[in-house]
Amino acid sequence: MYLLEVATEATTEVSHFPFAATAVLVIGFIAAVTIGSIAWYNSKRPPGWENKERPDVVPKVDS
Repeated sequence: MYLLEVATEATTEVSHFPFAATAVLVIGFIAAVTIGSIAWYNSKRPPGWENKERPDVVPKVDS
């Protein structure tokens, strides 16, 4: 009887794993896009873009 009660209690617990995994994926995607965009803007310009100015929100990184 005790084992049945413990098993019943264990199955009624709410798992936060799907929410946590989704949150980590979303935050990671946003961070990757942000860091990638800054790296792309600070990289060498593709042909035809040499004279274009950087957006004000992108910091200048000295190499």
